[in-house]
Amino acid sequence: MRPEDIDWGNLDFNYRQTDYSFVSMYRDGKWDDGELTKDHNITMNECACVLQYSQSCFEGLKAYHTKDGKVVCFRPDANAKRMHDSCERLEMPPFPEDKWVEAVEKVVKANEAWVPPFGSGATLYIRPYMFGYNPVIGVKPADEYMFRILVTPVGPYFKGALKPVEVTIPDFDRAAPHGTGGIKAGLNYAMSLHPIMEAHRHGFNENMYLDPATRTKIEETGGANVIFIKDNGKTLVTPLSDSILPSITRRSLCYIAENMLGMKVEHRVVYLNEVEDNEFDEMGLCGTAAVISPVGRINNHGKITNFKSGMDEMGPTLTKLRSTLTGIQSGEIADPDNWVHEIK
Repeated sequence: MRPEDIDWGNLDFNYRQTDYSFVSMYRDGKWDDGELTKDHNITMNECACVLQYSQSCFEGLKAYHTKDGKVVCFRPDANAKRMHDSCERLEMPPFPEDKWVEAVEKVVKANEAWVPPFGSGATLYIRPYMFGYNPVIGVKPADEYMFRILVTPVGPYFKGALKPVEVTIPDFDRAAPHGTGGIKAGLNYAMSLHPIMEAHRHGFNENMYLDPATRTKIEETGGANVIFIKDNGKTLVTPLSDSILPSITRRSLCYIAENMLGMKVEHRVVYLNEVEDNEFDEMGLCGTAAVISPVGRINNHGKITNFKSGMDEMGPTLTKLRSTLTGIQSGEIADPDNWVHEIK
């Protein structure tokens, strides 16, 4: 499929091969300069560290057209920093952050024809990732690493992304105390696959995980941070835990709430009983892929909690937060802090 053949308004969230990827190798203690490649396949030894011990991490961000026709991406420096932190936790050599952003610019520019048109609802999803490349049979870090960036045009992550979803509380834990829940490691997502498929088999859209120690505190879902609205739209609350991935979207929404919408922001422990006692008016899942997906209902082993915003449409405060963030991204609202990075 070529860009001219795509129905941009009806695109799903699936991989489609584009023209170029970016690849760089770490060998002999240093990264090479990297290059664009048309080869979208990877050949490696059967004993590669990533295959044996899952030494890998990744990031996700988007490129899109603004209203005035520019191609931009959103806060790539923050993604570069987060991947740096993931690499350090996994004993992987971080790809230099300035070169990381340059690589994103290079691969988006090379695939500019695949950036969806403004107003289509689609974006060019950017997936930087790194993994242990050389053969490793003893339990230890690799000596060689491959860093790659693929891009692919996608539609909304959730079908009908503004329609409220129903989440369930699983009997599984997302991350161990003092574990890897706070980094974007591939192994975290592998552990969430069975719970999410179980949720889907029972008719739910997502899992909402509790803290593994006491199972009384809200953490996050399998693929997104959680935000709550209370006090009739005056307060935004985000759960506090070392096991929660520091979402760039969540941090941006908190800034918007406090500095642009005049809301109070609380980053604190959120207890399940607060939610079940209906102390919050709205709940949303936030991340790069979905921006904000509203939650209308929580099912905790048959105990139902309905939010005041309901199951029909996104609540008013989440709608305002989402429209402000997407307005900044599209160039329709002034950029508050150099978040929008133009691809030149």
